[in-house]
Amino acid sequence: MGAFLDKPKMEKHNAHGEGNGLRYGLSSMQGWRVEMEDAHTAVIGLPHGLNLWSFFAVYDGHAGSQVARYCCEHLLEHITSNPDFQGAAAAPPTGEEPSVECVKTGIRTGFLQIDEHMRQISEKKHGGADRSGSTAVGVLISPHHVYFINCGDSRGLLSRGGQVHFFTQDHKPSNPLEKERIQNAGGSVMIQRVNGSLAVSRALGDFDYKCVHGKGPTEQLVSPEPEVYAIERSEAEDEFIVLACDGIWDVMANEELCDFVRSRLEVTDDLERVCNEIVDTCLYKGSRDNMSVVLVCFVGAPKVSPEAVKREAELDKYLESRVEEIIKKQGDEGVPDLVHVMRTLASESIPNLPPGGELASKRSVIEAVYNKLNPYRSEDTSSDMNCQ
Repeated sequence: MGAFLDKPKMEKHNAHGEGNGLRYGLSSMQGWRVEMEDAHTAVIGLPHGLNLWSFFAVYDGHAGSQVARYCCEHLLEHITSNPDFQGAAAAPPTGEEPSVECVKTGIRTGFLQIDEHMRQISEKKHGGADRSGSTAVGVLISPHHVYFINCGDSRGLLSRGGQVHFFTQDHKPSNPLEKERIQNAGGSVMIQRVNGSLAVSRALGDFDYKCVHGKGPTEQLVSPEPEVYAIERSEAEDEFIVLACDGIWDVMANEELCDFVRSRLEVTDDLERVCNEIVDTCLYKGSRDNMSVVLVCFVGAPKVSPEAVKREAELDKYLESRVEEIIKKQGDEGVPDLVHVMRTLASESIPNLPPGGELASKRSVIEAVYNKLNPYRSEDTSSDMNCQ
């Protein structure tokens, strides 16, 4: 069967919600992969008296979906119920937040705890460790702080004041500190992978890489320890947070994705739709991985602008007329395929294309008018997705 399908699965899982001054939307899509191994969590109002706190996360599984699925259901509880975190939450007087360092310690403890718990479950069930693993990127949002949590190469970023204010650092085996830990545990980094095999240096699960005797859990070839960054909230300038697996970041840079999200929020307040446009655009830009994205908007997020809506409608109309012209121009040579249409448009200077998304973000519009003009054309148009 191989690692990839003959054509991508584009059906999406969506969800949205609001509360605590936040709105969120999410989208996940299997894409070209044979199996969907991503999972996600979105919770507004946390247990243990933290009703003003919220938690969002994306888990990118590998070698199976078991670890990602378990984390999506249980990681938050492991964080909020462990003694370190509960001690932090209970310590301050009413109305005050616990100290940043206490919260960070509690989050770290939760990760180490769930990792050990999953190992024990796996050994009881299978008589040996489950081979699957998962990265995790998330945010714990309190009334005064945003805690970015990262373990692996999924990524989270914060847009503030119209630009990328913060983003998490990917945990790759070739990073100097990661490489040092791997080598100290008796491993090596070959072709930018742990022992030439695993492309991430921190993850939950992956117990085959966590059995070096004499080394603690954070000293293994693969570490379950997250990096936690505390950022003070700015009500005036905070716009949105994006959490996404590497299937998104493989084809879009931080600034590109931020610019694209901002442009979409100016034409719609439907966050599910924005997330769907992100995953579709990344598919058309050439991503071959599962894709999941969570978009969390603060009160200061860009608002729908009548001018932007008008520009978008004019762009769509222009693209529709250009597709019609390209098809008619072929004349007796017959109807050109969609790839030819996309390449023709890609060679032109088209004004007002969405920043970051460019022509790829308009593929669905182009495909719709192409299919309308050629209702009986049966050629599979998904075989060449990359129109960049």
